[in-house]
Amino acid sequence: MHERRFQGDPSRLRSPERVARLEVERVVTLCLQGAPAMHSVLDIGTGSALFAEEFAKRGLKVGGVDTRPEMVAAARQYVPDGDFRQGEAEHLPFPDAAFDLAFMGVLLHETDDALQALNEAHRVVTQRLMVLEWPHEVQEFGPELEIRLSEEHLADLARQAHFKPPTATRLKNVILYRLGK
Repeated sequence: MHERRFQGDPSRLRSPERVARLEVERVVTLCLQGAPAMHSVLDIGTGSALFAEEFAKRGLKVGGVDTRPEMVAAARQYVPDGDFRQGEAEHLPFPDAAFDLAFMGVLLHETDDALQALNEAHRVVTQRLMVLEWPHEVQEFGPELEIRLSEEHLADLARQAHFKPPTATRLKNVILYRLGK
């Protein structure tokens, strides 16, 4: 259990190279694009709150969850007004329909049960889930190909979790999937 999860220091998640590779500002803009008024977001697998901080800068009420207490502590430092809790993507410690938007930033491939994680996201969100993932191809960075999710596999999981078929936006290094309710 949990062997795929990031085990490094929280500060590594904020390296300039990683921030650039993940295109944080562009990703958040795309997450909010074309949506009715968004007021709240849950950052699932928040880490050091890299994305949560950008959502907060855009005026959203931010919640976050991470399995590691040191990540939750780091997130609270970067977004003091956020509601950050320790927990797993497969068992979110928030009530039903608590957020307009849920976001998983390069997390889904790390979960022990991707379908359960999507089911939980579906439960807590009212409008959409955005999933940022590595493409299913060999790259010089990111996880091994064996644990990356193909677009077909993600689409199948989304269907099983009762989301609408995902739409994908390819960025330079990652893919952003939009899963509507």
